[in-house]
Amino acid sequence: MSWWVERMAWVRRLRRRPLLLHVATDAGTGPVVILVHGIASSSVTFAQLIPRLTPHHRVIAVDILGFGNSPAPADCEYTLEDHVASLTATIHSLNLAEPFTLVGHSLGSLIVSRFAAMRRTRGSRRTRVSHLVLVGPPIYLSPADVGDRRVRAGITAYLRAYNFIRANKEFTLSNAAIIARLLPKGIFEITERNWTPFVKSMEHCIESQTVISDIAVVQVPVDVVYGALDAFIVPGSMSVIERMRHVTMHRVEANDHLVRKRLAKVVARVIDGPPPPPSLPSPSPSAENAVDGVMRDV
Repeated sequence: MSWWVERMAWVRRLRRRPLLLHVATDAGTGPVVILVHGIASSSVTFAQLIPRLTPHHRVIAVDILGFGNSPAPADCEYTLEDHVASLTATIHSLNLAEPFTLVGHSLGSLIVSRFAAMRRTRGSRRTRVSHLVLVGPPIYLSPADVGDRRVRAGITAYLRAYNFIRANKEFTLSNAAIIARLLPKGIFEITERNWTPFVKSMEHCIESQTVISDIAVVQVPVDVVYGALDAFIVPGSMSVIERMRHVTMHRVEANDHLVRKRLAKVVARVIDGPPPPPSLPSPSPSAENAVDGVMRDV
């Protein structure tokens, strides 16, 4: 009867209403900017960015599912769909009247890319994105889809490292505690409380991701901001999105994966830039096939 128990658990998850995320910041007035942080972190990620935006924007920062002060349901699988469902429900509850800029950092960039790519969010007045900003996106293609030997080897090494991290809990927790003491509280935390959201989000969202195809079908301008010293970005892994006509890349020298002052300045400048052009035309049915063709050249 185990198959029946598993099936009923799946049905219960399907029927469960998405949980609302904790809104950590809602400050300023003007065009809305929504900030979504990454794995093992919280909205504190954007401490350097928020003060640069609030003079001209209404800034809303949330804690993603399982992290910060947001709910961490024990029976959740923390798939990309789970994260996006809670983000969608939270944004919908804000009753926003105008399209907004959506910013994601690290895992948050994968979440917001899927959010902006979905037809049902594009079609709702309260969840319509006008501008997508991805900060330090950890883009890892399937090694089998990568033609360049060096890029393939780099991605394989990262995926093996993530598998080791998930499989060795005590090692990960002890080393995470050391790193956390060196950073502001909330920037990086892996604890017993968020261990399950951490390992499941890593496995289901970062190691198994669809960000390339999601960005390909997004119908608004996309800006990608990343640090030249970002240890979570494999050299050459972003060449696919660099070739997309609606994507603009911004490399920030002397900055790592964190949203430090130098990176925050660039992100704020990107957000405060000239108004984005009208939405891009809908991609043709062969859009994903075109992406596949580019991926073979990576």
